Amino acid sequence: MSAILNTILIYAKNPVATAAFYSDFFDFDSSGEMHEGLIELTTADTGATILIHQAAKSVKLGQVGVKLMFSVRDVDVFKVQSAQRGLIFGSTHQANGYAFANAKDPDGNSVAISSRAYRQPAV
Repeated sequence: MSAILNTILIYAKNPVATAAFYSDFFDFDSSGEMHEGLIELTTADTGATILIHQAAKSVKLGQVGVKLMFSVRDVDVFKVQSAQRGLIFGSTHQANGYAFANAKDPDGNSVAISSRAYRQPAV
């Protein structure tokens, strides 16, 4: 039996603001309504689901243990488009045939954009 990762749960101090962040900047769809303590965000492109859960006061947010990486064809173009809507990414870094840049969501969780999925294979 195999296990398939298709859902990410994010604890948030303000679930509505966090859901809006992922909807606005990464094209996830959501009603924004909380059901059973969760706001569900989906995308037709990847089939991935994000669940936003109200964080308990004791939960420490913004740790670097997990980073959500979003694949984009052109990191710099995506950065410009995001900045026009209020999300500022850090410097663009070059790696082995791809680029990436980092930012934070409203709860201080690390998010990144990367062109790694679109890099050309070495010839």
